[in-house]
Amino acid sequence: MILSATKTGISPEEFIAQYGDDERYELIDGELIEMEPTGPHEQVVALISRKLNVEIDGLDVPYFIPHRCLIQPLGTFNAFRPDLVVLDEGELINEPLWAREPVITLGTTVKLVVEVVSTNWQNDYARKYEDYEALGIPEYWIVDYLGIGGKYFIGSPKQPTVTVCCMVNDQYQKVMFRRGDCLKSSLFPNLKLSTDQLFTGLR
Repeated sequence: MILSATKTGISPEEFIAQYGDDERYELIDGELIEMEPTGPHEQVVALISRKLNVEIDGLDVPYFIPHRCLIQPLGTFNAFRPDLVVLDEGELINEPLWAREPVITLGTTVKLVVEVVSTNWQNDYARKYEDYEALGIPEYWIVDYLGIGGKYFIGSPKQPTVTVCCMVNDQYQKVMFRRGDCLKSSLFPNLKLSTDQLFTGLR
């Protein structure tokens, strides 16, 4: 659901001040967007988080997954609330807002973003894709466990799909994984996570 916004839109500063702690909302193009996660949506997020934390520990790198975080690309009217984000602890010193609130503005701080597709699937496949690519975030996963994205994005016939976007020469290169596939990540080369684990038993 899209809530009312002023004609000129809500600024990121206003959004962070009023809704920064409210996990129900994010800001896209100056409009307040209500997020509507379901139980299965949260199951998928939890599984990915658990698997990635194992990989982070195994690689012994200074990465972590915050419980709560906004990504606010500078110069935009966006403040995304990703389902899951992997941050580089060593880069936080360069973040202007982090000491006061969990807001990331620089792509160099972010190693991976995961968005689990819901009713607002257009934002995950288009608007967020554009901004995450512009920020130079190395990897972006779009986990469409219901296969509800447009045919342009996941093909036809539509089916549950995980799209892994990896940065190559300042542009995302996309690889789609469907039932029976094992995900491949350049960031976490030893990751053991299959689409069957993500899709099985979900409605």
